[in-house]
Amino acid sequence: MNIKGLLLSLLCATSVAATAAEESGDTGGGGGGCGWGNMVWEGKRGLPPYLLASTTNATSGNATFGMTSGTNGCDTTKRIGYGGKSWLGLAGMIDSIAEDMAQGQGEALDAYATLLGVEQADRAHFAKVTHDNFERIFTRQDVTGEEVVAATLQVMRQDPRLARYANQPA
Repeated sequence: MNIKGLLLSLLCATSVAATAAEESGDTGGGGGGCGWGNMVWEGKRGLPPYLLASTTNATSGNATFGMTSGTNGCDTTKRIGYGGKSWLGLAGMIDSIAEDMAQGQGEALDAYATLLGVEQADRAHFAKVTHDNFERIFTRQDVTGEEVVAATLQVMRQDPRLARYANQPA
């Protein structure tokens, strides 16, 4: 599997786990554990129950119904939170992205652009802009994935061609 495939796979797995964690109430998101999936697997731990709870809630639409109607254990007055890690840190790809960005090209940088929604026609420009702003994005050796993403988006917002990707809703 190439780097792009690995990154996309890890991002998808992270998204599923984050959604399951959110819907199970561990992070306070989704109304703090609402939906039938959370009721059926209440008190369980581990990936299988999280996936089952998430699947139950997603396939039946009961969590969405619960949030709009105030039923199914849903409380939309609670603050949504995320207790996970950045996909950059989780995937262990931050070093590869830094190397490629410093060179102005590479598979990891292309995969990063893809995950940020940059279209194929703008990827070479993205590589050049991030290369030219490397020191603004990787400000220190122990920079976190969250800081890299935030700095990258800031750099993109200042570029007329890339701003449209940085200003998209997540």
